[in-house]
Amino acid sequence: MAEGATRFIFMLLPNFSLIGFTSAIEPLRIANRMAERRVYEWELASEDGVSETCSAGITINVDRGLEEVGRNDTIIFCGGLDIKNVASTKMLNWARREARKGMPVGGLCTASHFLARAGLLQGRKATIHWENRESFVEDFPEQDISGAIYVIDRNRYTSAGGTASADLMLRLIANEHGTDLANGVADQMIYTSVRTDKDEQRLSIPTRIGVRHPKLSSVIKMMEENLEEPVSPSVLASEVGISTRQLERLFRRYLNRSPKRYYTELRLQKARNLLLQTDMSVINVALACGFTSPSHFSKCYRLHFSTTPYRERGAQSD
Repeated sequence: MAEGATRFIFMLLPNFSLIGFTSAIEPLRIANRMAERRVYEWELASEDGVSETCSAGITINVDRGLEEVGRNDTIIFCGGLDIKNVASTKMLNWARREARKGMPVGGLCTASHFLARAGLLQGRKATIHWENRESFVEDFPEQDISGAIYVIDRNRYTSAGGTASADLMLRLIANEHGTDLANGVADQMIYTSVRTDKDEQRLSIPTRIGVRHPKLSSVIKMMEENLEEPVSPSVLASEVGISTRQLERLFRRYLNRSPKRYYTELRLQKARNLLLQTDMSVINVALACGFTSPSHFSKCYRLHFSTTPYRERGAQSD
């Protein structure tokens, strides 16, 4: 190991996200080049110590398995698809044992779920990819979870994955070696806007819906924040200072659907995420998404997704 170099152990979990992993490791490589010395070193690891396959089907050879790591190393778990089913007891025990040494431990993309399951996020704030947020909250209701692209809480690092991994690593580089080096790395990556832990994961509502109307955006934000206990259109309209009829016209004009339909679609998308990512019963999923009648939930789900909640859950297990 080069003198003074920081060493990362990237633990690749099955079906890990390739972009989340490469976005984390490339800034380290470029930092070495820009510094003209090895300020960072890394090894790749997997449970079997041979290789691991990412969600894109590409298999990557690794350097090590579940051997002990040094107290000065940093372990980064790389997650991806089907995170709930990739954590073996052996891997969880290894993570707990190594973390007791006090070194920094991180999780990219969905690996925050793995860290929470291992008990490594207790008393720490964390983040996870937005698509997995609802299922994470259901599994770990006491966990302080953020919508930011990355979170650094003492010696726990989590990122939402994708290109957010690069933002996390650029921050770590800046913390250790200064902003000049971090900015130089960003320039080499053609990274014109380095984000911070204050940046949210998802595009703004106006960007997502393709409409810049402040009252419409405010209503949609309220809808997204109240999926389990839906708010009536009259209350939503009143909150932004318009009539229910004006609210109807806004949705018809800009989104070509009624507020009720748009709200229902948001709740159904949350329901689908929960069905595919958790072991919650269909009835509990319905309740978590504001449907008090299982039959009504099933009917709405079938009309929107052309399948029933039960078949959706069954297809996922095939």
